[in-house]
Amino acid sequence: MIKLHQFAPAFGLPNASPFCMKVETYLRMAGLPHQLVNSGDVFKAPKKKLPYIDDGGTRVADSSFIIDHLKARHGDPLDGGLSEPERAVATAFQRLFEENLYWAVVYTRWIDDAGWAQTRPAFFAAMPAPLRWVVPALARRGLRAELRGHGMGRHAAAEIHAIACRDLTAVADFLADKPYMLGEAPSSLDATAYAFLANLLWAPIASPIQQHALRRPTLEAYCQRMKARYYP
Repeated sequence: MIKLHQFAPAFGLPNASPFCMKVETYLRMAGLPHQLVNSGDVFKAPKKKLPYIDDGGTRVADSSFIIDHLKARHGDPLDGGLSEPERAVATAFQRLFEENLYWAVVYTRWIDDAGWAQTRPAFFAAMPAPLRWVVPALARRGLRAELRGHGMGRHAAAEIHAIACRDLTAVADFLADKPYMLGEAPSSLDATAYAFLANLLWAPIASPIQQHALRRPTLEAYCQRMKARYYP
């Protein structure tokens, strides 16, 4: 049995971490039996980050490495038939979600004070004292440093919002009227897209980025489709 170690559900979502939600969604899409371990314990994680999996004694961290491992060990029912150009597009959009849009959303959740007021209990309320008094501030400080190291944190708030809005426009324009990101059939890219878009659209953290996404009904319809199929 594959064990997925992740944070507990929050914000009415399977997970407030889009990376954790990405892996859970992939497991559901691929039809792989699994058990959720919602401890939120980053200290036991191989890379001190969640998610990670334990697949019959093999521990794998990082959402992309996890999916690579699952494909290699259990087969590739979602991406096996993709063409090389489709794989290239999937890689590009994965980078858009995980390496650019993600950091803009991190800013709205962890740095903006209004967003932090919602994020702190979502991720840390279940921690025992005294960890829940100490860890949140350390985590926020660490993410502030990571944002600055990435480069996103060096921009003004309005500039960060503008970057993310351009990303969302690109996703909405590419998705258009297709049922899934790459066309008629779902692929592993949809696990990523759904996890990140649902976390942006449905988490109760208002921001200009969320408002921009809500003005694109294509994105809401896509998330509703994914939810109905994989989280009925």
